[in-house]
Order: sequence, then structure tokens, then C-alpha cells
Amino acid sequence: MSTNISNRPLACLVALAAIGPGVASADAVQDWNAIMWTTTATQNPFLQARFAAITHLAMFEAVNSITGDYQPYLGTVSAPAGASADAAAVAAAHRVLITYFPASAPALDASRQASLAAIPDGQAEEDGVAVGEAAAASMIANRTNDGSAPPQFYLPVTAEPGEWLPTPGCPAAGGVLLHWGNVKPFGLRSGDQFRSGPPPALTSMEYATDFNEVKTVGALNSAARPQDRTDVARFYAASPPTYVFSQVITQVGNEEGRSLSQNARAFALLMMSISDALVASQDTKYHYRFWRPVTAIHGADTDGNPLTQRDDAWQPLITTPCFPSYQSAHATGSNAARRIAERLFGGEEARSILVANPSVPGVSFHYTRFSEITDDIDDARVYGGIHYRFDQRAGGRQGKRVADYIYKTQLLPLEQL
Repeated sequence: MSTNISNRPLACLVALAAIGPGVASADAVQDWNAIMWTTTATQNPFLQARFAAITHLAMFEAVNSITGDYQPYLGTVSAPAGASADAAAVAAAHRVLITYFPASAPALDASRQASLAAIPDGQAEEDGVAVGEAAAASMIANRTNDGSAPPQFYLPVTAEPGEWLPTPGCPAAGGVLLHWGNVKPFGLRSGDQFRSGPPPALTSMEYATDFNEVKTVGALNSAARPQDRTDVARFYAASPPTYVFSQVITQVGNEEGRSLSQNARAFALLMMSISDALVASQDTKYHYRFWRPVTAIHGADTDGNPLTQRDDAWQPLITTPCFPSYQSAHATGSNAARRIAERLFGGEEARSILVANPSVPGVSFHYTRFSEITDDIDDARVYGGIHYRFDQRAGGRQGKRVADYIYKTQLLPLEQL
């Protein structure tokens, strides 16, 4: 079970709040993961996961073309003998980020200069930079016209019970990220490869049970929600899977003394799994178009279930995302990340993992197992009032399937081939 450490002394909290994806960095991959997060922090979690996957796959491709430890992703980059893998990682990440975020060029250029200053000057550094630039160019070209733009929106054509309707805060154009289920995946064959089965029937006991749970504990002023679950809901509303699990695998990887090559692969698998999981989630969401709790609770007199009751005054603790409820994107992305972490580091070992976010001051969590993180995320969405428990269960199953497929098919160690 997670431990909320918000009651620790102020100095401890300040230190923990500074923890980000690059905490205790050991190499260029971890350093530039932190820079990537800072650069993409204003993006929505779906776009951020895409940029993270492009950045880390470019770094992986650059490093791996030099070390030759794993099956390449694109296989279009060759490296001269003796090229610096660290310089290659720096150049690859810098080129990806400055291409997509040219307004951040001053900060990115300064970070590049600082990173390369730690590498001895000479032919090895120059060759590494050239390799990194080539890897970035290949990845950027590979993602051109991948379906991530232009944005598309969904306007309902019916108000039948169970159908998604715009929730408070939605734009006039309708539901957002309609197109995301058709974005080209990084490792899956298509976004519908692992589409979830349908949500429970409105008249079922499962629906009534999960409806009444979110209605009780997810209300804005619920007396049934403990403070620690309020903290969890608010923390994970601000902390997407890329941010949380970057911290996780950085800390665990450093404990185990992972090499640059191993870290490059770990982050690449993590980010491509999260990104593809979010693609799969949006495919499922807009396939079923299931109503959010706030809509369901306001319209419970129409669902045909005698175990649900309407409450026109009900409001959720956190703002409802503007797309269908079933199934949870946070559950899908986070469980994909969890499964990759388990595959890379083992799932049963007790660990010491700190997760913090400076945008949620005074709230940090200590975990001993990866599963505790996704358990908290499931609670966060239900206690936050924006998801049913069955959304979380379905999202978790889908995320694990996505990650298992990617782990078994992508970036394999060469000794396995």
C-alpha cells in the first residue's frame, strides 16, 4: 500500500517535490528524459506520450547503433567504430525536441552544450553527434503524417441512456481526441488490436455497484472519501503515466546500476508502450461512447436500473476529461507502464520508490511495489468522480496486453534472435 508522506517535515517535502523524471540521473538518457519532460510539460498526456516515445526511440536507435545490444527499431542508422554513445543520445534527443518545440531552442541548446561539455572532445564525440542527428532525422521522418494532427472532435448524435454527452468544460466542438484512436502506433499493428470488450449493461448489478461507488466517494464534498484518497485523486489528475513511471524506472534502474544501453531500451519500451496504450484507449472510448459518471448520475432515472438514483446536484471532485468514460486512459497507460517495469525489473521484489510532483505541493507517495502505484491510480479516478471501477479494470487489462505485445516484439536483445 502507498504511504502518503505529506505529514513529513517541510524540508523533506521540498526535497521530494523537486523529484522529477530525472531524479538522481546517471547518464545522458536520464538527463534528457528530464529535459524532455520540462519541454513537453504543457502538452496533454496523449501528445506528451507521443513526443516522449519519439525522443526515446531516437536516443535508443542512436545508442544501439553504437553498442549493438538490441534489435534496432528502424535499422536505418550506422555508426563508425568508437563513436560516443553518450554524445549520440544527447544529439538525438536535442534534435527531436528542437524540431517539435522550436520556441524552446535557447534552453535546449544550452542543455546540449552542457551535456556535450561533459564528454571529451574529439572524433568519438563528433561521430556520436552525427549518429544522434541521423537517428533523430529517421524518427522524425517515420512519424510524419502519423494521424496525430489535425485534431478531430465528436458531437453526439443521440442522447440515449448510456451515450456520452459533453461534460462541463468541454469545448463547443465536442469530445476531444476523436482522432487519437487512429494514430499510427509505435509497436502495435493498429489501435484496435486490443480493443476492450463492451462495458456492463446499464441494468446489470456490476453497473449499479460501480455507479453507486463513484457517486458516494467521488462527489465534490463527499464525507465518505478519506483525505488520503482526496490527495491521490488530485495528485494523479496532475501526474500522467509518462511522468510517474519515468521516476519509477529511473530510481529502480539506478539501484540496479543499469548501463546507458539498458536505460535507453528501458525508456524506449516504456514510452512506446504508454503512447500505444493511449491510442488503444481512445479507440475503445469512441467505439463505445459510454457516459461519464456526472452524466449518468444526473440521468439515472433513465437507465432502467432500480438500484441507481438520480442526483441533479452531484458534481465530481476533479474536472471530467472531455471524452467518453469507458475505459480509463490513465489505467491503460499506467498499467502498460507497470507491465514494462515488471518485465524489466521483476514484479514481486520489494522496493523503495518515491513519487512526487511539484505541481501538487505537499503530497508525495512512497511505494514498495509497482502494483501499488496502479492501485492508487485506480482509486484516484474513482475517488475523483470521473470513472467507474469497471473503467479501471478494463483499462488495466488493455494496458497490460499492449505492453506484453510490445515487450515481446520490439527492441529484443540480440541473443534472443
